[in-house]
Amino acid sequence: MKQILQDMAKGGTSVTEAPAPAVSKNTVLINSTVSLISAGTERSLVDFGKASLIDKALQQPERVKMVLEKVKTDGLLTTVDAVKSKLGQPLPLGYCNVGVVHEVGAAVSAFKAGDRVVSNGPHADVVRVGTNLCARIPDNVSDQEAVFTVVASIGLQGIRLVQPTLGESVVVIGAGLIGLLTIQMLLAQGCRVLAIDFDQSKLELARSFGAQICNPATGADPVAAGIAFSRGDGVDAVIITASTKSADPVTNAARMSRKRGRIVLVGVVGLELNRADFYEKELSFQVSCSYGPGRYDPVYEEQGIDYPKGFVRWTEQRNFEAILDLMSTGRLQVKPLITHQFEFEDALSAYEVLSNDKTALGILLNYSSQPASRHAETVRLTAAISFDQTKPVVGFIGAGNYASRVLIPAFKTNGAQLHSIATSGGINGVIHGSKSGFAEATTNTTALLQNPDINTVAIVTRHNSHANYVVQALEQGKHVFVEKPLAIDLAELAAVEAAYQTNDGKSLLMVGFNRRFSPQVQQMKTLLTGIQEPKSFLMTMNAGAIPASHWTQDNAVGGGRIIGEACHFIDLMRFLADSEIVSVQACRMGDNPHHSITEDKASITISFADGSFGTIMYLANGSASFPKERVEVFAAGRVLQLDNFIKLKGFGWPGFSKMNLWRQDKGQAACVAAFLHSISTGTSAPIPAQQLFEVARWTIQAAHQLRAQV
Repeated sequence: MKQILQDMAKGGTSVTEAPAPAVSKNTVLINSTVSLISAGTERSLVDFGKASLIDKALQQPERVKMVLEKVKTDGLLTTVDAVKSKLGQPLPLGYCNVGVVHEVGAAVSAFKAGDRVVSNGPHADVVRVGTNLCARIPDNVSDQEAVFTVVASIGLQGIRLVQPTLGESVVVIGAGLIGLLTIQMLLAQGCRVLAIDFDQSKLELARSFGAQICNPATGADPVAAGIAFSRGDGVDAVIITASTKSADPVTNAARMSRKRGRIVLVGVVGLELNRADFYEKELSFQVSCSYGPGRYDPVYEEQGIDYPKGFVRWTEQRNFEAILDLMSTGRLQVKPLITHQFEFEDALSAYEVLSNDKTALGILLNYSSQPASRHAETVRLTAAISFDQTKPVVGFIGAGNYASRVLIPAFKTNGAQLHSIATSGGINGVIHGSKSGFAEATTNTTALLQNPDINTVAIVTRHNSHANYVVQALEQGKHVFVEKPLAIDLAELAAVEAAYQTNDGKSLLMVGFNRRFSPQVQQMKTLLTGIQEPKSFLMTMNAGAIPASHWTQDNAVGGGRIIGEACHFIDLMRFLADSEIVSVQACRMGDNPHHSITEDKASITISFADGSFGTIMYLANGSASFPKERVEVFAAGRVLQLDNFIKLKGFGWPGFSKMNLWRQDKGQAACVAAFLHSISTGTSAPIPAQQLFEVARWTIQAAHQLRAQV
């Protein structure tokens, strides 16, 4: 397939070849026929990509604050790397797509192959979307009309928040694409509408639909126009669909409103509000969220679980259906909004128009290639090369942020031969595979696991897939590097152990417990080696808050943050203690009437066979300005203190007082290097498999204890 990407670092727009995405349980795979370039949203993204680094910072002051906080805690060089990585991630463009269903997931019953549907898929000739993010198109609505559905739903959601009634006076500030669609829907509801914009050609379209108009560029006063339009009483409601840094739209909206009027922001404007404007009239002000209820909710969008109609009448999908009904009955006219059409293969010309023609509204991309040619599962990224089987030949499964920013570079730097990279969506594999020198990108994970040219597999996917992939890789005789956790429950762990035993040691198994390989932890280990008496440990993880809806907090997907992340520290303590774990006691923060506590605010106390013990404080309720990780070891009248893997201090150690680094080093590169070295030299794995199983078992036990306290 082909997809349009925006380079957020250098500003280029490209059409990229990628493997077709793989359908999953709750998704629909669609062959695109037409997509709409959203003039406002996509122009701003393209312009942001072309901006200098300073201009990017000026446009996002809140992100600058976050970067400065990260510099304080993680150091300058680590932060610079993170920023470069973020900007180096190309962004898929587009969210208005029409096509024909090619395939549906196992849990999808609302759609079937051959259905003509609209979705929020990107500009690509094959798209994969959640079942709740698409809607069937009526027979009398053309593809070129239906493609406006998603962008119209943005305006519709603003209207639903305003709750207009028959005969009310409503002002729409901003007569762009969303504004013109909003105007028509308000008129269809029996409202009187005044359109305000600086572009006379767009206002003429609004007038043709039945709205009155005001153009401040000609000297007209928008506030006076609004009050006159309301017959002197002040308008009932204002919907702001403009895009500007100025706060004038909000200020003008407040001043033209009647007492207890309603203002809804759909667009993006300055928000320097004057309290007096709102206080005296008791105005309500609300910001509309995208297409409607369900947006950004993973339960709705990813798991396909709909909201009951009796409680949530209008979800984003039902908003799509309402728009299509308006089109079907002729009450929403979109053909006058189409200003340009291009073939998908000529998409770059379309983006030239977008950048240079500010009057452009509906820019359509038509897809004419044969659907059968779009579904290749594998794409070559380099010329054919031969691989040395005496050295690691690696296939990666997963290309998320951590894999692309940390692990893939570590494997490449340490001499791994990068063969294939598999992702479910396809495009991320191409982006990071091309950058790192992989031979191919694929969406067929089974083919990667069974490829005889690949002798090593790195698994960096969502946590609930780790154990299954590990088992499959071991059964294929591959060496395995899996990012933590090894498993999210005891049944998965048992399956991994069984596969490892069946493999009979022919393959190495490695979990990405990198902290034990950091230079400062290695120094701590050296200092502790000569101490025979029991040791005491205190490890503090200032983990930071993650929403309860995030996949890592879902026990069925991420395993929860104790299994998914705190396992790092259980392994680190096991490594420094150099003794078998004999018991774990975990305690979580209790609930209160004002706040429901997830398991990521907990203490875990571990006892070891040699009498050592330690406590891990895993806390998600701290400040981001406080260092994220601190490790303290007390032994034989001496103390070691490691602060965020930058500063190590020794107290009472003959000949050792400190070891500081210029940049944070948590041992990721050394962890990968040790694994690859073991493969190349035929030596045993850097971490004994039984230790991996031990840490996984006790981590799961700790999580179970916390869940029992709910």
